[in-house]
Amino acid sequence: MLLTVSNGMNSFLQFCTVLLIFLFVLAVTWAATKWIANFQGAKIGGSNIEVVETYRLSASKYIQIIRTGEKYLAVAVCKDTVTMLTEISAEQIHLPERPADSMPDFKKIFEKAKILDKNQRNEE
Repeated sequence: MLLTVSNGMNSFLQFCTVLLIFLFVLAVTWAATKWIANFQGAKIGGSNIEVVETYRLSASKYIQIIRTGEKYLAVAVCKDTVTMLTEISAEQIHLPERPADSMPDFKKIFEKAKILDKNQRNEE
């Protein structure tokens, strides 16, 4: 009887150990991901280069209009190469009117979804 209790306790301790190791690895992975995201965000965060528009030609070929400083460039982006096609004057570029904050507001979207769900429930 004592032997079976000790085996049960041993199994429980092994489970707890594996669970703690898993949580530790998960925490280290999360921290490394956050660190890499912050590091890359700091490198990319310049204001002199911006991709204005991208047009997909095939699975691995694109034409992009890029703003570099005050100039606009058309480039071909392939799997292994980037080729400058031409320089485009600012007058030829038609930029869409975007609000200053172009990111969607999740709270507004969620409120609309709640209202729609509430209306659907009332109709039933």
